[in-house]
This record gives sequence, structure tokens and C-alpha cells, in this order.
Amino acid sequence: MNYIELIISVNGEEHAEIVTAMLSDMPFEAFTSEEQTLRAYIADEAYDTCREDIAAMLQSLAVEYEENNIAQQNWNAEWESGFSPVMVVGSRPIYIRAEHHPSPDDDILDVVIAPRMSFGTGHHITTALMSRSIAEIGFSGKRGLDMGCGTGVLAIVAIKCGAAEMVAVDIDEWACESCRDSIALNHIEGQIDVRCGSMAAVAGEKFDFVMANINRNILVDMMPSFAEATVSGGELLMSGFLTEDIAIMRDTAGGYGFAVESVRESDGWAVVVCRKE
Repeated sequence: MNYIELIISVNGEEHAEIVTAMLSDMPFEAFTSEEQTLRAYIADEAYDTCREDIAAMLQSLAVEYEENNIAQQNWNAEWESGFSPVMVVGSRPIYIRAEHHPSPDDDILDVVIAPRMSFGTGHHITTALMSRSIAEIGFSGKRGLDMGCGTGVLAIVAIKCGAAEMVAVDIDEWACESCRDSIALNHIEGQIDVRCGSMAAVAGEKFDFVMANINRNILVDMMPSFAEATVSGGELLMSGFLTEDIAIMRDTAGGYGFAVESVRESDGWAVVVCRKE
């Protein structure tokens, strides 16, 4: 599979976040930003189906952009070469890095990932927000679901914070492969079950907690399935949406038996932690 890289001109980090939020409903798989440039990555087949919609959206935002074709064999090297470690500051610091980066001090939770072609490097604020929430809750001895797992970073954080078992699910084959690579790098094989598919991949199963860092529309659509999969008293952690969407997420979750326990915001993004009543 080949990919399209959109190189978008932006006016700083805040503007990049706004453009990212607008594009998040499209089937982009990853975003990176640096100074005045936002890079958005999408499979070429997916791009063909929504090229005009994306062009119209970017035109409405008055931003200039160019397209760059990336062959599959060049993608991993390009992605990994630009990947820098991320320190997530919270009740327990979390260091998210690639294999070639040096390990942190012993008092810092070390998470090694294989970025490959998957979203979830820790650079996006929503991944950091989710990681902080996981570390604070701990989930000691519990079984959880990471829906839309990407690199598997959140499932790995959960295991390293005490979860007994995780099921990590993603619709993208490359994400599932990346997740398996990350699991091996952290030497936690057997603790995370990676499945390629949708919520149908866990149909009929129950979890003590469910995590999903996707986007608002998909989260809303999946809410009935989240409710079905979460045990009574279990937690649901959601991110991938803007602070202005918190009310929508609260109301939608409430309609399926979830009560919001906490909300964390940063740079216009939010994570909502709910408990099933």
C-alpha cells in the first residue's frame, strides 16, 4: 500500500491543531507538525475516495498544501527517522521512545514502540492525555480493551501500570503489525492479544475497562458497542476530540449508562473518563 503525504502550511502549533481537528474525520492515519508545517498521512486508496472533500475543507481553512506520494518501502524509514522520544509528565512520568533511543531512569515508566505506519507515537496531545489518565487509574489486575490501538502505546502503558491483560484492536493491518512489534520490544508477549478488525472482533466479550482514542464521530457511533463490552462499574476512557465536544461526549455516553468521572483538557483537546453505572 502506498501513502499520500499532505504538506500543509500552518501558522504555528495552535493553527496546526485546528487544521488537524478539522481533518480528523477523514481517514488520515497520522499527523505530525513542526513549526509552520503540518504533515498528514493517508492511504492512497482512501485519498482517492475523499480527495475533493479534503481539498474543499483545506480551501475553507485558507491554507496552502502540496501532495507527496510515499511508497510503502520508504514509509517506515521516513517515519522512524523523524521520530523523537516523548516524555509524558504526570503522577508517574512515562517515556515513549523507539528502540534506538536510550532507556530512561528506573523511576520513569519506559514504553518502547515501533511507529511504522501507525498513529500513536505519543506526540499528539490526545495520546499523552490518555497515557496520563491510565497511569493515574492503574487498572491493577484488570482486563481491558484498546480500540483503535495504532502502535499499541496505550495498551502497553496499561500493562505497565498494572493491567493483567489487554485486547488491542485496529482495522488497519499495518497498525496491528506495528502493535505486535511494539509488544515484542517491551517483552510483554502473552499479555496483549492483537486483533485486526472492528468491535466485531470482541463481540460478546466483557472488559473491566475500555480505551478509545479515535475521533468524535467514530466514538459516538461506537458508544452502544462500548456499553455492551464494559462490565458494570467498569471505566471508559475516550479521547481524540476537542474540548468543545465534551458536552456531546458526555451526553452520548450518559445515554448508554456511563457517568463522567473526570475530564482533562490540554491545548484544546480532551480526555473523558466515564464509569458504567
